[in-house]
Amino acid sequence: MELRRFSRGFALCSALAALLAPIAPARANPYETRLDNGLHVIVKEDHRAPVAMHMVWYRVGAIDEHDGTTGIAHLLEHMMFKGTKTLKPGEFNEIVARAGGNDNAFTSHDYTAYFQRVPAAALPKMIELEADRMRNLVISDDEFARELKVVMEERRLRTDDQPQSQLHEQLMASAFIAHPYRRPVIGWMNDLENMRPDDARDWYRRWYAPNNAYVVVVGDVDHKKVFEQVKKAYGHMKPVQLPVRKMTAEPVQTGERRITVKAPAELPQLAMTWKAPKLVDVVNDREPYALEVLAGILDGHAASRLPKALVRGSQVAVEVGAYYDATARGETTFMLGGTPAKGHSVAELEAALRAEVKRIADEGVSEAELERIKTLTVAAQVYKLDSTYVQAMEIGRMEASGYRWQDADLMLEKLKSVTAAEVQAVARKYFGSDTLTVAVLDPQPLDPNAKPRAKPAGLRH
Repeated sequence: MELRRFSRGFALCSALAALLAPIAPARANPYETRLDNGLHVIVKEDHRAPVAMHMVWYRVGAIDEHDGTTGIAHLLEHMMFKGTKTLKPGEFNEIVARAGGNDNAFTSHDYTAYFQRVPAAALPKMIELEADRMRNLVISDDEFARELKVVMEERRLRTDDQPQSQLHEQLMASAFIAHPYRRPVIGWMNDLENMRPDDARDWYRRWYAPNNAYVVVVGDVDHKKVFEQVKKAYGHMKPVQLPVRKMTAEPVQTGERRITVKAPAELPQLAMTWKAPKLVDVVNDREPYALEVLAGILDGHAASRLPKALVRGSQVAVEVGAYYDATARGETTFMLGGTPAKGHSVAELEAALRAEVKRIADEGVSEAELERIKTLTVAAQVYKLDSTYVQAMEIGRMEASGYRWQDADLMLEKLKSVTAAEVQAVARKYFGSDTLTVAVLDPQPLDPNAKPRAKPAGLRH
């Protein structure tokens, strides 16, 4: 599954979600150990229901790809379900289903992860299954060819046939000219068309190893027993010499960039993104926390500034959004975007969005706005305890982004300490034209005879 950075149409991701993702307070009891081969194991006991969430994360994603083989991280994720030396293609999923569980996987720019949610009694088998496919995957030419067709159809279905996905893809390709985030996770179609089985085999050999992975378990388990089970399944594996990661830094942007994307659609759309700093020093950095709060004030809840002023107020837009992620492995941006209402232009929407940021830069924010976002953020930490999946995701994502799960509580405290003056300062500093990239969807006539593309057989996520 290709993880997109937008979660609710082109209104981008709710800024509240952006606040929650990087602050993953594993408060209760995470325990951890590390095997001699480098495999990191993190277990959080949650005995409220007899279930367990089991995840294996690999520190590799589209950010580690090279031109010519874009999409290989995502394609290898698909191949991981196609059999091992002991399992036939599809048998992994059948075993999980017979145990009363469900499973899936996802690939992002920064990581690849696999998970099963099962009755707690079935956890040892899940650990055994994941360990088996970490080193014993079989990539046959025939299975590769079949799955490659599924991925290509997935790209057509989720990107080529979706105007807002095309817009986001082109926005990133324009905002980043050197950094790997310019490439789509699912890959460029030409690269997929020329992909070969050895590309997947090479990716698997280089990156799928215990010293490039970690196991996260949350649920009705005993952490000591989980440690023993993981050691039994993985302990015999040897670490590998991982490739040297050489990431190209993005050159300083010195002027505004604008692109137009033409695609069949009912309404135009606007996407704007500014270069912004990411969180590097959890203790001493201040601006990333202020930018997260700014995103929340703009679009963290129904009464936030953007929906209040532009959707319900001036009605210049039918949807708007703000998004900022401080914890990416690579470089990051601050995004604004939306869809203009009928009778209003993209230019009007752009002016209105920029005016809202300028208003904060000029006038600041109220203490009430500030406290509301902080209160919502803290409250969400309680709600997340209802889901073993969310708890495991938060722990896993923290580790995947280069932080430790132990940093989570400190990140929350730092965010709670953000002042109105700091929010105003970042609004003044990071929203000039020189670091801005703008993408506009120019809607083309819809084909009245076009039929929706069918979901390809074998597409599980």
